[in-house]
Formats: sequence, structure tokens, C-alpha cells
Amino acid sequence: MLKPPWLESLLSTSFFTICPRHNDSPRNESNMYCLDCMSGAFCFYCRSSRHKDHPVIQIRRSSYHDVVRVAEIQKVLDISEVQTYVINSARVLFLNERPQPKGPVGKGVSHLCEICGRSLLDPFRFCSLGCKLEGIKKNGEASFVLSNKNEEEIPQEREGMQRRLPTMEKEELREGRQQDMMYRSTPPPTHSNSRRRKGIPQRAPFVT
Repeated sequence: MLKPPWLESLLSTSFFTICPRHNDSPRNESNMYCLDCMSGAFCFYCRSSRHKDHPVIQIRRSSYHDVVRVAEIQKVLDISEVQTYVINSARVLFLNERPQPKGPVGKGVSHLCEICGRSLLDPFRFCSLGCKLEGIKKNGEASFVLSNKNEEEIPQEREGMQRRLPTMEKEELREGRQQDMMYRSTPPPTHSNSRRRKGIPQRAPFVT
């Protein structure tokens, strides 16, 4: 077995919809997934009441795409050969392939995803978990199954794989709504006084 039974279900799940069981609650976005139940996305309250003792993965968003924190996913998957990024001090990877601009590959790009052709920052094979899954189906040369060797290499990967997203793709790593941001957002710009004081009115010279 090269992949766990819940992986394809996780990658095909739609997250950040309103939980039907807690429609009127403040934290009702479905951004969690249970690896045991494999029953779709659910919210914070469902986790407490229905999945309390189950292994649960929390999904977050960056640039409107679903990501998962490496610290969570590496406990249950071998994520080697997948490009990771650092967004607001949290190392993450993307769940699925992302749309990319059409046109020729830019100059200086030397690393590409083997499945979708997206440019990568480092010499990895895949840009996302979804592309690695397709690579496994295609040639079977990779695996998601954890081994003892993988667990020993995790601390070393943390030191050598710290990369940041290009400037155009930077965005706050979010759990969902604005009030649920994981990290401090950029402070709003200070507004300068846009009104200028009018000059002292000038009287016409008195003519005698």
C-alpha cells in the first residue's frame, strides 16, 4: 500500500463551507477532516462533539488555496519530494495542484513539478500532495507510507527546507474567516490628514 485509505477523500473534499449542524455559530466553517471517519469536512464544534478522540487534520488557506501545516501532516504521511513553503512562520504544503499563468516558463526556472509543470523553488518532484498522488499512480516510484527512516529525517528537513513563497503569492495563512487568522495580520496603514488647510484669504487692495 503506497497511500492511506483516507488520502483521496481528503484531497477531493470541499472545505470552508458553512457547517449545516452549526449554521448559527460563530466558528462554523468546515475546515477539519477526520482520518478515521473519512466523512467529509466539519467545523470546530463537530470536532468537540463527534470526533473528540479521533485523529483530525485542520485545513487552512493561503491565496485562496487549501494548505495543511507540515507539523500536522508529517505525522501521518511521508511528504518527502513535495515542495513546502513558509508562510507567516508556519511551514505548509498545498493539498492540490494550483492554476498557473499560461505561457512559457520564466528564465532561471530549473525545477518543475513532474505532474503539472509548476515551477518549484527547490529540487523537489511535486508541488502538492495531489500531484504526488498522481505520480504514485503513474509510476509507483514514490510513497506516502511513513517509515522509521522518514521519522528520523524530519528534524533535518525542517532546517533545510525553509522557503518562502514568491512575493505575488504571499498572504496571511488563515483558518477561514478573518477573525480566525492564526497569526498577526498586517496592521492597517495610518491615514494622514487628507484635508489641507485653506490659505488665508487675500483681500483686494483698497483703491482710493
